[in-house]
Amino acid sequence: MTAMALAPTAQASETSRLNVDAKAHIEVVPDRATLNARLWEETPAIERLAEEEDAALSEARARLETRASELITTLESQGIERDAISAGSLNIYPRQIHNRNEDGSSETLKRTRLERPIEVQLDDIEQVSAILDALISAGVNQLNGVEFDLKDRDAVTDEALVKALEKARHKADLMASTLGAELGKVHRIQETQSPMYQPRMMAVSAELNDAAGSKAPQAEYRPGTIRIDAEVSVEWLLKD
Repeated sequence: MTAMALAPTAQASETSRLNVDAKAHIEVVPDRATLNARLWEETPAIERLAEEEDAALSEARARLETRASELITTLESQGIERDAISAGSLNIYPRQIHNRNEDGSSETLKRTRLERPIEVQLDDIEQVSAILDALISAGVNQLNGVEFDLKDRDAVTDEALVKALEKARHKADLMASTLGAELGKVHRIQETQSPMYQPRMMAVSAELNDAAGSKAPQAEYRPGTIRIDAEVSVEWLLKD
C-alpha cells in the first residue's frame, strides 16, 4: 500500500488596502533677489592690423575695468556687501563690418566688444528699486531682469511635502469612514513628485547705451509669490 500525504493548500488571505494620491502646494513671498546687468566697451571699427587691434583692445579693456570698479564702489556705497557682488569673467565678441567707400570699393573692418556680466544678490528685496536705480545711474549697458528666490529652499519644500502628506491622510480618513472601513498601519509611502518650483523672474530688460536718450525701465518691483508643488502616494492596510 502506498500512502500519499496530501498537504493542505493554504491560501494567504489578501489584506485589504487603501491607496491614496494627493497633491498640495504652498505659495510664499520671495525673500531674496538677484539682479543681473552687463557692462561692455567696443573697439573702433578698424582694419585687421595686429598692432592697431591690440592697442584698441587694451584701451577698451582698461575702460571696462575702470567702469566695473566704479560700479562696485557705487553698490558698496548703497550698503551692498562685496561678497554679494559678482563681476563675471571677461567675454570677447569680435565681429566683422563690411564697409563700402564712396569710390565704390569695399573693405572689411573689425570691431570687438569686451563685456563683463554683473550680478548683485540682495537678501532684502526692499532694496531692489534702489539698486536698480544705482545700476542705471552707474551706466550699465544692459539690465537683464531680476530673479526672486528663497533663502531657505529646504524649509519651504518640506512644508509643501508635509501639506501633501496631510492631505493624503485626510482623504484616506474620509474614504475609510464613508465606506465603513478602519485604517490600519501605513504600508507604503511614495513621493511621486518632489517639491519643486521655479524662481520668479521680473522682466526688467533695457539697453542703456545712449546716456542722453535712455530712460529707466518702467518695472513693477513687487515680487508676487512663488508656488511650490508636491505630490505623494500613500497606501494603508485596512483592519478586518
